[in-house]
Amino acid sequence: MRTESGSVAVARSGDMARGDGSLRYLPDLLSAIHLTELDHLRGYEAGAVDYLPVPVVPALLRAKVRVFCDLYRKTRELEALNAGLERRVAERTAELESLNLDLERRVEERTREREEALAKVAEMQKLESLGQLTGGLAHDFNNLLTVVLGSLELSRRQAAPDSKLAIWLDRARDAAESGAALTRRLLAFARRQALSPEVVALPSVVPGVVEMMAHSLGPSVRIETDVPADLPPILIDRNQFELALLNLGLNARDAMPEGGLLSIRARIAAGALPEGLAPGRYMIVSVADTGVGMDAETLKRASEPFFTTKAAGDGSGLGLSMVQGLTLQSGGTMRIDSQLGQGCTISLWLPIADQIALIGAAKSQAPAANVARRVLLVDDDSRVLNATADLVRALGHQPIEFAAPSQALAFLGGNAPPDIAIVDFAMPEMTGVRLVEKIRELHPDLPLLLATGYADRAAVSHLPRLNKPFSLDELARQIEKALAEG
Repeated sequence: MRTESGSVAVARSGDMARGDGSLRYLPDLLSAIHLTELDHLRGYEAGAVDYLPVPVVPALLRAKVRVFCDLYRKTRELEALNAGLERRVAERTAELESLNLDLERRVEERTREREEALAKVAEMQKLESLGQLTGGLAHDFNNLLTVVLGSLELSRRQAAPDSKLAIWLDRARDAAESGAALTRRLLAFARRQALSPEVVALPSVVPGVVEMMAHSLGPSVRIETDVPADLPPILIDRNQFELALLNLGLNARDAMPEGGLLSIRARIAAGALPEGLAPGRYMIVSVADTGVGMDAETLKRASEPFFTTKAAGDGSGLGLSMVQGLTLQSGGTMRIDSQLGQGCTISLWLPIADQIALIGAAKSQAPAANVARRVLLVDDDSRVLNATADLVRALGHQPIEFAAPSQALAFLGGNAPPDIAIVDFAMPEMTGVRLVEKIRELHPDLPLLLATGYADRAAVSHLPRLNKPFSLDELARQIEKALAEG
């Protein structure tokens, strides 16, 4: 501290002042000025914050020092609080940024999930439209095949066994049956195929399918089976099930170009059921290969209709979709497990036949007498009606033909009932289901068959069906089965 005439005492940076009047480090709290206005301005420019009159009064100096020490302390506290506030603001800002990033990520995930869901809905709508179109085309195509196959079969019965005509007819019949198989695949994909579920014992079915596979797969593919003889039977359309197994075998062969092992196993399902299956007992029939397997993208699309990894012309892409359609329509489901380079396993979950189905199967297998029957036929397509009538005659029965449901009802109302009636499902005047209801009002015990190449499963599930196209043997079997069941 120094003193000059006409000046105040000065405490500058580096001096010390305490609250009790002693000094501590403070920045330019007091400055010396003269009492002129110009000196006041110079003092402010130099950083002065207060003034003391000269001569300096010690008590006033101490008071001033205490005030400025307190101000200094509060300034430091305020700075500390401000620093803490800035730190907390920074922490909260970081938290908000983290939450915002998480929110953006979740929004992106939800948006992606929504887009995927919308894409699936669009795909389902597209497949539903394709299924409806497929079903309508299959109905017309099956009517044509009924006429073609029936006529070819009757012609073949008239041809000499070893003649060129017999060879040509067999060739034409094989081609027509291939067309029928393709139609069945389309209907299975659309889940509109009219199935004929029956009690099927796997130990009696698998050996026959394996025998067919052995001729188709070639010597480089080894086939192993594990189907215990004591397994309970399943409830499924036997013909379609055999075709499904054969398709899976052919797919496995194509996945093993260098050969390999094909395994067919069956076991009773245990534990939790796959999502979507109704409670009950199920059999798992699995077909596994040691082939090239599938990557994730291929696995995702494997059961899509018309999707294939084969070269153009080597496959229709309907094999797996047909198998999936069959299992779903039969009350089961299909699962595919595969990894690239580690083969593939396709598991079919199929319902086990209950006791009621077993009793019904035993009854339907009862032998029937080989006698001539009066068979009522109703079909609005004259070609199908005439072809069916010819097949009925070939079986030794008497057909009674009508092209309209009203004509058939008029006949039934005024004449003795026939032994059995076979009616078409899709007719313009009324559906076959409605015609069956009216026939049963007149003759409740009359055996009936609903002939269809395509029908809503729910609408005809309670009626015995004759699936188009049908062979002579299939027609005979279904007629005798319907008569036996009454």
